[in-house]
Formats: sequence, structure tokens, C-alpha cells
Amino acid sequence: MLAEARQRSGAEQLKGHDIMALERFDPEVRHMVIFEVLSGDSFAGSKGDRVRLFLTDTGYQKFKERQGQGEIRIENHAKVTPEGHLYYDHNRDMDCTR
Repeated sequence: MLAEARQRSGAEQLKGHDIMALERFDPEVRHMVIFEVLSGDSFAGSKGDRVRLFLTDTGYQKFKERQGQGEIRIENHAKVTPEGHLYYDHNRDMDCTR
């Protein structure tokens, strides 16, 4: 029913992990990112795709490097607690290099 309501609302479908994906509750996961693919030859999808992924600290560092190389642009970041709670960064003009 949730997916149907989302489709009716016209909300954009993100690729990657669903918001309640099991990856979110992995004890190693500490970050959730939503990003846009900027490069046509990206590992993460096609140019223009918007993707959500849950990442470990190491994975998040790699994503920040890829953003620095112009392959992706991180649009949204949240810290993930071991219980799976999300704490979003509040800076709308995110730099994501911290």
C-alpha cells in the first residue's frame, strides 16, 4: 500500500536501497546517502539516476572521494544508529566533505 501511495503522489522513485532495507539495520552501517549520478560511466548507475544507499564508514569515505572526482553528487546524508534510526544533516547546501 505504501508503494502504491508513493506512486499516486508522484514522488520520485529512488534506485538502490529502500528506506526500510535490511542494510539499514546492519551493525556496521553508519551512513545513508541519497546521491545523483553525474558521470555516464559510473559504478552506481546511469547519468541522472538518483540513488539511496546505506553505507559503512569506509563506504562513505569512498563516496566522498567519488564526489570529489565529479562522478556523483551527494544530495542528502543521514547518520544511522545501530538501531537503524536516521539523523539527517540539516545543511541544505551540503558539501559532504566533512
